[in-house]
Amino acid sequence: MNDFNSLKCLDRFQFLFKRVGIDYDAMRNILQLKLTMDQRRVPAIFSMNSSKKKQGNQFLKSLWYYVLYGLITVPFLFLGGHYMLQMSLLFGITMFFLMTSMISDFTSVLLDVRDKNIIGTKPVNKKTINAAKMVHVGIYMALSAGAFIAAPLIVMILTKGIVFSLLFLGMLILSLIFIIALTALIYIGTLHVFSGEKLKDIINYVQILLSVGIIVGYQLLARSFEMIDFAVSYTFSWWHVMIPPIWFGAPFEWLLGQHNAGGIVFLALLALVVPIISIIIYARLMPSFERNLEKLLNESGTSKRPLFDVDHLWSRLVCFSHEERVFFQFAAAMMKKEREFKLKVYPTLGMALFFPFVFLFNSLNDLQSGDIGDGKAYLTIYISSIMIPAAVHMLNYSENYNGSWIFRTIPLADSTSMHRGAIKAFIVKLYLPIFAVLSVVFLFIFSSRIIPDLIAVFLAGYLETVVSYKILNGLTFPFSQSFELAHDTNTGFNILLSLMAAVFAIVHYSMLSVNYGIYIYIGALMIGSVVSWLTIFRNHNQTQPNQAS
Repeated sequence: MNDFNSLKCLDRFQFLFKRVGIDYDAMRNILQLKLTMDQRRVPAIFSMNSSKKKQGNQFLKSLWYYVLYGLITVPFLFLGGHYMLQMSLLFGITMFFLMTSMISDFTSVLLDVRDKNIIGTKPVNKKTINAAKMVHVGIYMALSAGAFIAAPLIVMILTKGIVFSLLFLGMLILSLIFIIALTALIYIGTLHVFSGEKLKDIINYVQILLSVGIIVGYQLLARSFEMIDFAVSYTFSWWHVMIPPIWFGAPFEWLLGQHNAGGIVFLALLALVVPIISIIIYARLMPSFERNLEKLLNESGTSKRPLFDVDHLWSRLVCFSHEERVFFQFAAAMMKKEREFKLKVYPTLGMALFFPFVFLFNSLNDLQSGDIGDGKAYLTIYISSIMIPAAVHMLNYSENYNGSWIFRTIPLADSTSMHRGAIKAFIVKLYLPIFAVLSVVFLFIFSSRIIPDLIAVFLAGYLETVVSYKILNGLTFPFSQSFELAHDTNTGFNILLSLMAAVFAIVHYSMLSVNYGIYIYIGALMIGSVVSWLTIFRNHNQTQPNQAS
């Protein structure tokens, strides 16, 4: 096995591990094995070419992507002379990126139960096994953070000086400790409260809420500062305590900006104290965490048949053939039960529900309360449609894709019925609920006068869904490919198709200045929807062979 550079660096601190009762030699051997096995793992950020065979450690190769993403933080270093604003925004972006990486790439490491079954049967104490798991995650998080802050750190050294850069590195280390401990503590709480098969679904929803919660935190961070005549000002409020990026920005304002206000000092102390306390709590709860991980092995659970089958009713309402109804119910069940599908799609849907309100309230800040209902800010609802292509693309993938051979054995009178059923299930089960919630709120704000506009928005979303399915999915059988190929080829098309929502919004806005323009627009969308549906999903005598097995 390779003797990794990260382990050589870790050797310099082995006395710290030995001092707390950890068998360092055993921990090092475990880490060496895990790092060797990880060479075959493709990280989420580097999965675009996962269908091709690769050599070497794919995570290390993916660090170039982290470096490129880190470039977006450089402009914030020159955002006026307000240290707290600069560094709060920089840490906000950095923590968002690292937290997202933690959820997507390293949750499986934290929740890995194989250590207990394999290493736990060997003469290795539990403290050493737990330490190996924590250091394993820490190594990768440190590499990710190092690559991400490489560009801004170089700029800091050249423009801000060594003291500023050293303080930044110190705060970065504390933020990494906080991210790892916070994620672990959330999972510890989840494991403690729930048990059995239901636990796996709960963890899935926790990951989704974490992803959406990070986005919500961005809005709170941006509203923590006020800009008057291009001068940034900061006034402490109690709720700033709940925004970690501000903690890590406060020490710069306190120590380098020489602002000794009580609120800033308090936030700076939080940046030091909370990460240390959180990692201590995690270390104390680690034995309980490992015991509760056994619940993930529990497959028990009673499956109750619902008294009223909503999916069956919907299939009768929107599908016009028996085959189409069968595939509608199949697709609806896959969307509801597949955890990997929900983990990849539901955060996107959460953002689709949340972002229209963000842009709506931002656009209403400059309006008088009496002008809100008379404006055109309701067009921000189109932002929810930006997420459609990414969600539609996921209809191709499944954890159980190996079962897709059954599609080739089914004698279908209409081979496109499975695609029609799948896309109708997506619209009914995923798009329609989001649109319905948004519509109710927007009707409350803007009154019933926007009903024709909402009809137009729905038709535009429907048309975007159909076109996205054709371009991104083609006639590949639904749920027939591995999630490892989820970013394989269509990234560019995905981005371009997301811009369709902006095109529809611009056309919609333009038609509002024409007499009866909204009704002309609705008519055009209806014609476009019917034509695209009949063209894309016309009957085929034979299904195309599928490459996924």
